[in-house]
Amino acid sequence: MSCVRDLLAESTLLGGDEARREAEVLLCAALNKPRSYLMAWPEAEVAETLVQRYRDWLLQRSQGVPVAYLLGARDFWTLSLQVNESTLIPRPDTELLIEQALALNLSDSATVLDLGTGSGAIALALASERPRWRIVAVERSTKALEVAIANAKQLGLERVRWLSGNWFSGLDERFALIVSNPPYIAEHDAHLDTGDLRFEPRAALVSGVDGLDDIRKIVSQAPQHLEPEGQLLLEHGFEQGSAVRALLTATGFLNVASYQDLAGHERVSGGSWPGMVR
Repeated sequence: MSCVRDLLAESTLLGGDEARREAEVLLCAALNKPRSYLMAWPEAEVAETLVQRYRDWLLQRSQGVPVAYLLGARDFWTLSLQVNESTLIPRPDTELLIEQALALNLSDSATVLDLGTGSGAIALALASERPRWRIVAVERSTKALEVAIANAKQLGLERVRWLSGNWFSGLDERFALIVSNPPYIAEHDAHLDTGDLRFEPRAALVSGVDGLDDIRKIVSQAPQHLEPEGQLLLEHGFEQGSAVRALLTATGFLNVASYQDLAGHERVSGGSWPGMVR
């Protein structure tokens, strides 16, 4: 019978700098134990059914399948979210968008719109921090929307209103804040054929020749859906900050700025809308 130490040694199947860490994550999930168990009980024998589960995951990971898809979950902000092949995998970079949204001086009952919600990560993180905000989340993929609704139920955050649609289609209300992590990768970007991106839904990643098609749509249409002095915050690629600021400024947004992630890259940009559009 295999023991914990022997199973972790099989991490060599994965290769790369993250092999050991990922093997630990997969084995913890197979055993339903914390990482401390692996450290404290390296000689513990593991039931054959659990060994097989772990080895199946290890094999799939060696073929590139993201750990989040293997386990069906990913931690984001303070939440554990269900994910699958219909949703993007929430990433730490997007937490900067949450931080900037929470830093805004909005009322306790502000209306907030999350465009392209995917697994619901942004909407649910904001709902968990601001219980009185009235949050609407829009998603064009029905399968992704099902995941978001399931996450809301699991987390007890069912007050978020979920809508099926493409960006602003069908919306006739105005919001104090619009947030979005839209597709922003150029259609011929070589990164699409590397790492986890190979397995994530292409429609949620790619946005035209320069990666800005969807951001252009959102920026141009947002004024019709913002309250006076309403805020727009967008996640974008680390080299797109200047282009997004130019779009915001040309459309008429004020106080346009970009915000850096922990690596020092401009990852989120936004601005305020000065008044109503008729």
